[in-house]
Amino acid sequence: MSTTFLSKKGFKELQKEISGLEISEKALTLELKEIGRAKSRDDKLRRNDVITQLENIQSKIFMKKDILRHAKPLPRKRDRLKIAIGSVVDLVDQQGKIFRYTLVHSLEANPLDGRISVDSPLGKSLLNHKKSETVSWKNGLTTKQLQVVKIS
Repeated sequence: MSTTFLSKKGFKELQKEISGLEISEKALTLELKEIGRAKSRDDKLRRNDVITQLENIQSKIFMKKDILRHAKPLPRKRDRLKIAIGSVVDLVDQQGKIFRYTLVHSLEANPLDGRISVDSPLGKSLLNHKKSETVSWKNGLTTKQLQVVKIS
């Protein structure tokens, strides 16, 4: 598995997700024990449903723990002259509206929170650009443009 770079917030969110899944796993395991040996048809159906849910949750836990095991914190010292993963970027459009985004791994992307994936169309177009450069990317049939104002 490749290395995933995560912010401190990304690490916390991933650990929180794993904890939530582990709680669900324990609850389903207890429910499975309570059902015990299914005698009626309804019990058998419920038991199979619980087993399926448990397998899904265990699979998710395994995948997320694997990501966490291979995750590394975002590099602290990076070339602040160019945009890279972990950069906080201020952009301005033609109307003067300012946007602030943090470039993150797709795992922790949340555009409503200002965190965009480096794999998104805008994220890909921002990488390796410098301050004062204009960034263009396709958004459906239209081409959008923003100017880089600040990189931190």
